[in-house]
Amino acid sequence: MTVISPAPAPAGADVAMLRVTAKEAQADGVLTLELAAPSGGRLRDWTPGSHIDLVLPNGLTRQYSLCGDRWDPSHYRVGVLMEPASRGGSRYVHDSLRVGDLVGVGGPRNNFALVPSDQYLFVAGGIGITPILPMVRQAEMLGADWRLLYGGRSRGSMAFLGELERYGDRVVVRPQDEHGLLDLAGFLGQPREGVRIYSCGPGPLLAAMERTCATWPPYSLRTERFVAEEAGAPARTAPFEVELARSGTTVTVTPEMTVLDALNQVGVEVLSSCRRGVCGTCETTVLAGRPDHRDALLDDDERDVNDCMYICVSRSRDERLVLDL
Repeated sequence: MTVISPAPAPAGADVAMLRVTAKEAQADGVLTLELAAPSGGRLRDWTPGSHIDLVLPNGLTRQYSLCGDRWDPSHYRVGVLMEPASRGGSRYVHDSLRVGDLVGVGGPRNNFALVPSDQYLFVAGGIGITPILPMVRQAEMLGADWRLLYGGRSRGSMAFLGELERYGDRVVVRPQDEHGLLDLAGFLGQPREGVRIYSCGPGPLLAAMERTCATWPPYSLRTERFVAEEAGAPARTAPFEVELARSGTTVTVTPEMTVLDALNQVGVEVLSSCRRGVCGTCETTVLAGRPDHRDALLDDDERDVNDCMYICVSRSRDERLVLDL
């Protein structure tokens, strides 16, 4: 067997080397990868909503939600959709990655954590079921009151339907070709206290969720996006300086480049994945200065703290930022 190794990880990146132990089709255009340490050792713990970064042999890094058993210490499982407009990541996984290949794995990290509640409502669209699946298992294990509304283009395109059958009528499956658009208002019911709503899926679904939940109590709804919303014009259009506290290096970030690009140009590589401000891979601690937050991860309160930023998209409001790099 020919074993393919991943491309080198960025210097200093916290990346483990794992082996692909299984690759299985789950639905039309969706497969799962199972990963394990070559030594058979214990992997890092994770919580529902977590994702990992795959450093692929073709040099690309991509983010995928963990959708396996969080109590299995020896394996990770991720679901991968073949994106019609793939930039090389999902196509490589589907067409070229083989059982036995080695991949780099960064994380796990969690930007979509399941907070304690007595009642949950989950809404998933398409491949958005992947972070929701471990949440459902956790809610069931804790004895919480929960329900899931799961939509997709067709039943054949919807992964993990067999795994969800065990939960009976707690799970409402609504393929679009059979039922039309999801009835979000009917599923969610009247706004009320004490309910946590989690949703993951394509942009139109999440926009509809935000509209439907606009009158719910604050922080009832949590979403995870695949693509960032339009951020609008940057707060600063002039160049700014970024000081790297650990090395003492200072770089200039011009209006046409990102902070991540500027660092790469001087040989400072930070592990990144989406380059769209949705995955959290490039999170960097801010020691001084005010970031212009342009990601889809931080809420308003977290942005006001100004102690971190996602350097693939976020910029600076001031002439100078100091980062913990």
